[in-house]
Amino acid sequence: MDAALQRRVQRYGWDKAARYYEGFWQQQLKPAQDKLLEMANLQPGERLIDTACGTGLVSFPAAEKVGRMGFVLATDISDGMVQLGEEFAREKNYTNISFERMDAEELTVPDAEYDVATCALGLMYVPDPVKALREMYRVIKPGGRAIVAVWGQRDRCGWAGVFEIVDKRVASEVCPMFFSLGTGDRLKLSFEVAGFSNVIIERIKTELIYHSDEEAYGAAFAGGPVALAYHKFSEQARNEAHLEYLDSIKSFKNDKGYAVPGEFVIASALK
Repeated sequence: MDAALQRRVQRYGWDKAARYYEGFWQQQLKPAQDKLLEMANLQPGERLIDTACGTGLVSFPAAEKVGRMGFVLATDISDGMVQLGEEFAREKNYTNISFERMDAEELTVPDAEYDVATCALGLMYVPDPVKALREMYRVIKPGGRAIVAVWGQRDRCGWAGVFEIVDKRVASEVCPMFFSLGTGDRLKLSFEVAGFSNVIIERIKTELIYHSDEEAYGAAFAGGPVALAYHKFSEQARNEAHLEYLDSIKSFKNDKGYAVPGEFVIASALK
């Protein structure tokens, strides 16, 4: 897939998903984000860059941890995500955080500017993940640390069928290698190729809890990585896709809704 096209798909797709993102995904992603922050071990006064920050689900807790003497630069390729992050920062009166639109593969910040670099569940969408990791390596100081979370193996993520369902209806070009970083030692090797050392990997199992059909397919389509393609569907195509997706997760249905299995992989490393 052409890298420039993939970046455009990500940029405008997440613009479409931005307003739905927290409602559908905040609780579902929390286990990975909490583990990432735990592994980051942020200290008061530190400077952090959060790549592919979305609406700031990691950026804001990080800003709390580094305190008023610290600073968080939250970056994302999506204007919609950045605008929402800025709105939340103003509403919550955060003075130690800034949101900027940036490409993860080309961070427009000086070398060795930050103590810590994070990327929570965004590296899967980047055309060249190693290039993005090299950028994280470049912008942190010697001795600095990077912490990344990605989705795990495809066969451990019960919602994975959404990609095939969308691709049957429109050429989405969402993220052709979405699950590769979470498979085997791929994430660890990517860190090492990017120059990092002391790579530590943690895998955690999770369940995505949805209380209704609407929550389940809303998260999968409107609030997630296929949002741009989904917005091109006719009403009939949307309804058909919803039914097909619900059929793909029917084995995870219970009397309270759905408990869809998933896996996160979190890595920390040093420069």
